[in-house]
Amino acid sequence: MIHDQRAEKFRQIVENKFQIYNSLFMSLPYDKMTNIGMLLPFLYEESRTGYEAGKTPEDIVEEFFKNHTDLQNEEQKLELLFKIIQYIERQVVLFDSIEDAAFPNLHSESDNGTVTNLFERSFQDHKIEKVREKLKDFSVKVVFTAHPTQFYPSSVQRIIQDLRGAITGDSVTQIDMLLQQLGKTPFVNKEKPTPIDEALSIISYLRYVYYDTIGELFTKIKKTFGNGHFHLHEDIIQLGFWPGGDRDGNPFVTAEVTKRVAEELRSAILKSYYSHLKFIRRRLSFRGVSEVLTQLSEELYAAIFDGKSIKAEDILKKANEAEKILINEHNSLFLDLLVNFRDRVMIFGTHFATLDIRQDSRIHQKVIDEVYAKVYGNEEAGYEQKFSKLIQMSETVHAEDFEDIVKDTLLTVSQVTEIQNLNGLRGMNRYIISNSDAVKDVMNVYAFFKICGYRDEAINMDIVPLFETMEGLANAENVMNELYHNPVYKKHLEKRGNQQTIMLGFSDGTKDGGYLKANWEIYKAKEVLTKLSEQNNIKVVFFDGRGGPPARGGGKTHDFYASQGKTIANNKIELTIQGQTITSIFGNKEQAKYNFEQLLTAGVENDVFKNSKKELTEKERALIIELADISYKKYSDLKAHPMFVPYLQEMSTLEYYGKTNIGSRPSKRGNGSELKFEDLRAIPFVGSWSQLKQNVPGFFGFGYAMQKMKEQGRFEEVRELYKGSDFFKTLVLNSMMSMNKSYFPLTYYIKNNPKFGAFWNVLFDEYELSRDIMLELTGFKMLQEEDPLSRKSVKIREKIVLPLLSIQQYALMKIQKGEGNKEAYEKLVTRSLFGNINASRNSA
Repeated sequence: MIHDQRAEKFRQIVENKFQIYNSLFMSLPYDKMTNIGMLLPFLYEESRTGYEAGKTPEDIVEEFFKNHTDLQNEEQKLELLFKIIQYIERQVVLFDSIEDAAFPNLHSESDNGTVTNLFERSFQDHKIEKVREKLKDFSVKVVFTAHPTQFYPSSVQRIIQDLRGAITGDSVTQIDMLLQQLGKTPFVNKEKPTPIDEALSIISYLRYVYYDTIGELFTKIKKTFGNGHFHLHEDIIQLGFWPGGDRDGNPFVTAEVTKRVAEELRSAILKSYYSHLKFIRRRLSFRGVSEVLTQLSEELYAAIFDGKSIKAEDILKKANEAEKILINEHNSLFLDLLVNFRDRVMIFGTHFATLDIRQDSRIHQKVIDEVYAKVYGNEEAGYEQKFSKLIQMSETVHAEDFEDIVKDTLLTVSQVTEIQNLNGLRGMNRYIISNSDAVKDVMNVYAFFKICGYRDEAINMDIVPLFETMEGLANAENVMNELYHNPVYKKHLEKRGNQQTIMLGFSDGTKDGGYLKANWEIYKAKEVLTKLSEQNNIKVVFFDGRGGPPARGGGKTHDFYASQGKTIANNKIELTIQGQTITSIFGNKEQAKYNFEQLLTAGVENDVFKNSKKELTEKERALIIELADISYKKYSDLKAHPMFVPYLQEMSTLEYYGKTNIGSRPSKRGNGSELKFEDLRAIPFVGSWSQLKQNVPGFFGFGYAMQKMKEQGRFEEVRELYKGSDFFKTLVLNSMMSMNKSYFPLTYYIKNNPKFGAFWNVLFDEYELSRDIMLELTGFKMLQEEDPLSRKSVKIREKIVLPLLSIQQYALMKIQKGEGNKEAYEKLVTRSLFGNINASRNSA
């Protein structure tokens, strides 16, 4: 019933509004775009009916030109196609803004997964004390990354924010003006953003969205569960930050960039405090209090603009001094304003978000080898000997004695203490190692600190291995077991409070092992590492590289975390959020607050409310292992297909990700000209399948595995698994979301391609098999039947971008045939990436 009511509300306040405001585009005075609004429905209709009839994108676009325009030459046709792309990009923005504005009306304060709902549920079950107890030892951390799936320039982002406000107030005049502004504002960066640009873009969200959102949510939790004795720790909701610290494959991130981003984070939080204090001083104008707060305001100003030092403790000391006067002399008037300010200082310190350093283990090994060769000559030595000698060196190695990546790595490590002194220890406290699959990968980072002159007690950094490939996940238990018993590392862990963070990479795991196998291996690795850590009295925290789209490990995040049972450590939920997921899921206060709550309550529910569906039985485990292994074999065969990489290279947009100005990092690791599967980054890899509307990483092998069970007369076992296991059910539903965003008719024409036809049929057959068997398994009549709001949103978005996809495929076909203006067609492909990326936002 509630689903039906919400679906109807969605129709009224999203679909209907989009139809109304979309009609404003028809009369907007865009340069040479006056007829686009009338032509676009024809291109959509030609596309829809053409693909269903098996026509090629080239046929469809040429018929559109012939039937609906009088354009004669290629130049005119190309100009029209570019204008259509610009028009659709703005339609996507309009729909995003309308959907975002409707968010508060489509979600309630007492929805499942909200703090209010958690309180009501715990009150009814007499478990409020248990929730309070859990909240004392639990936290959520969202780590923002700068992957290249968010391309809007800041000027466009500001229009989007204003448009959302105008739509909320149904101000047609203002909407009309903003749409005109949108039509005349460039959507594409003239140059690639630098890592600093990317960092500043996300820092603006910290200042204008998360400062208030997290502060208000902290107050809400305190008030909801407060009883006079309950103390909520300030780290319950934390922010992490990768832009400017994530070196993995991004040659533009340097030690200098890292230092600058740390300064920008510190400056941003101090500016937020200064603005907040300005508001508070309007109310706390009382004798004694006013003087203290004025002095604090001046100190903050000096720290922001004159480079004066100020620590979080200094700010808190002044706030406490003002509070004492307020209570003793002014009847605690407006005390809540001051408490709220103080809470935020406790939450954000002088760091705002924790800046992580990340680099690939293979780069680290190169650094270690070069440093050792410089110090000890060409003396032959094994790893153990090298490590032992390096950490016992009495002299400090100087970064200036080296070049390039070695120099920069040593400079980065050398400046950690300086950043910690300015931003506080929470400002930078961990070093993440990509592609970890051996003990030396972790110990190399420890060696960096020693050779840069750090004493043991001065290494205030957690060393975090990132296990992401199938091999890495398989080695994780042995690696961590050896580390926990390594005397040097054991001593370091003791200094770090016997807490170990371990990162697990969904993105590369899915690329490497396929959807089902990757999810199961990560689940299993968490269980094994939880048990191992408990045996060694180590508190383990799992950090998930989840990204956004389901094929990369995203999907319904609350459901995913709520489905994990007691066998997995649940001290903290920590995950990465990237690109368009930042704007679509955490992009404004209402959405951010709702989604932070969803994460928080998922973790609390796991411990407080026992649910047998979360605990896998031995029989269920055995079945998942069977399914995962069958699925992995099917996916591995696909990867080994001689057409796999050529298909992505020639038929998809893979080669064009690196040509866009949407992110600072290259689309593959390594500098070699030959494209190797292992060098492919997860985002361009998954994104290319998404642009083809095939979403292969989100389902391939899953349906095949279930079909094998069915052929063995064991489908009832799979059905029981779906009904009995929250974990398996979540995987199925997220995979169905991925399939719902697929549209194979777009590429029907490839089935007749002499080179790729057979390969395309392998993909299509598996899609149809997976879709049909999952519908049979769930009893649904359609994909995403259980989530009508997401389903409706996907449907409208897919309709908006269908003409865009036709143009993209048309341009790719022209390039493949070597016809016409190659440079212009390549630009068409690149430009059409943008709208599709942003239209494909997910419920993560």
